[in-house]
Amino acid sequence: MKTDLDIAREAQPKPINEIAAGIGLTPEDIIPYGHLIAKLPIRLQKTIADRPDGRLILVTAMTPTPKGEGKTTTTIGLGQALSAIGKKTMIAIREPSLGPCFGVKGGAAGGGYSQVLPMEAINFHFTGDLHAVTMAHNLLAAVVDNHLHQKNEPQLNPRKVAWKRAIDMNDRSLRNVIVGLQGQGTNGVMREEGFEITAASEVMAVFCLADNLNNLKERLGRIIVGYNDLSQPVTASNLGVHGAMTALLKDALAPNLVQSIEGTPVLVHGGPFANIAHGCNTLIATLMALKLADYVVTEAGFGADLGAEKFFDIKCRIGNLTPAITVMVVTRRAIALHGIENVKKHVENMGLFNIPVVVSINRFADDSREDLTDIQRKLNGLDIPAVITDYRESGGNGGLDLAELVCRRCDVPARFSFLYDLEQPLEQKVRTIAGRMYGAAGIELSSAAKRDFERLETLGFGNLPVCIAKTPASLSDNPKLAGRPSGFTVTVTGAKVSAGAGFVVVYTGEIMTMPGLPRKPAALSIDIDDAGNITGLF
Repeated sequence: MKTDLDIAREAQPKPINEIAAGIGLTPEDIIPYGHLIAKLPIRLQKTIADRPDGRLILVTAMTPTPKGEGKTTTTIGLGQALSAIGKKTMIAIREPSLGPCFGVKGGAAGGGYSQVLPMEAINFHFTGDLHAVTMAHNLLAAVVDNHLHQKNEPQLNPRKVAWKRAIDMNDRSLRNVIVGLQGQGTNGVMREEGFEITAASEVMAVFCLADNLNNLKERLGRIIVGYNDLSQPVTASNLGVHGAMTALLKDALAPNLVQSIEGTPVLVHGGPFANIAHGCNTLIATLMALKLADYVVTEAGFGADLGAEKFFDIKCRIGNLTPAITVMVVTRRAIALHGIENVKKHVENMGLFNIPVVVSINRFADDSREDLTDIQRKLNGLDIPAVITDYRESGGNGGLDLAELVCRRCDVPARFSFLYDLEQPLEQKVRTIAGRMYGAAGIELSSAAKRDFERLETLGFGNLPVCIAKTPASLSDNPKLAGRPSGFTVTVTGAKVSAGAGFVVVYTGEIMTMPGLPRKPAALSIDIDDAGNITGLF
């Protein structure tokens, strides 16, 4: 079987001007980055503002296995299938992080004949957006430590600094460090510090929820870097650095236009994690795509309990988006682990938002037709529409029936609604999500969580949406509970506000913002020859 890299190298991509022309853009409307990549300038928003919005299709999944269920491949394959049946379609997905590329998961541009080109560039550096986010984050970190060293106003307590440093790499040794060592004060204030991966940075979340340059600057200014002796927040705007951070992100905020292997236009932009953040591509890319196409296919990270819920309750709320339909990816191996009842629960959950759902049974190479047909029969018996797809091996042609079904379902307007009201207290929002989305019997707040909720509500952050950080391996907060568990209690260990992003992160269990590398990282298989050909990237 050919590798993703083999297939990508054999492809014949079109010049990016042709891809842009297919969505009504002229060469003057784009900023080329070579022959195959371009950015869509922010000024384009005004040019296309009066166009009607297309239909927004969300691809999500049942509770996944550790290797994932092919959600991005399905997203790209469905976009290609919609194009194949004559629909003006765009795809909007996240940018890969270098950490997972060199760690366990490898690249993140789809797979097989349903991937995005140029595959190597997208996985390695691309247009530099993630580097810009990293630098904006670390600029703020540097200013924070200089602020402490210079004893500038407003006063900031060194023991209450909440802002870490960032790097786009898996490196467990950086989780906890000490800065300001030696030098008798000339090297800054000595204190405990740490790093988080760029995808976990609040700057990344801010970047992905801003809808224009001014909004980006305002959101960056709201970021809380720490607290003073009276436990009052100190923000990036208090330090006066949010303007410089915005300047670093100016070019990055423009969405990246590329193409799928079959020539469907794709916006690849932004990349927040789906546990401590909302796990979606940038809002600005989604908004632009909706003006440029009749159908926009996008995805949210992990299973529907994390990614889809946050897509609806955070991104759609902030961006005033109305999704038309949800496509639920299931696989034989995930059903073998979690069972049909897990799929049923996720489908029921989509109904809580009044969003129709169809299932894509994603075929892997070692799946038998009989096994997949049996899954389809069982789902249909539960009145769940399901179609077997093979987007990796067959491209868009591997799921034309699903594309037709999605179009038919999109013709009926959805009565989209949110899961909770913003006016509810933070604890009630968490109870609603835990009970209705996860199926929990209740929640238990640690003493630290109770203090955090009380403090955040006192500071005026109680009316924000909540972003629950929990394991993606289970509907519960216990990764060992497979299937559709019941009777469990979700333990809330703490909460913090991401004031710039505009949500409260609620922690359940131990959630790391800096991953580590496995015993044999993917990086050890990656190489390059004298001609510049990369090998081992998957």
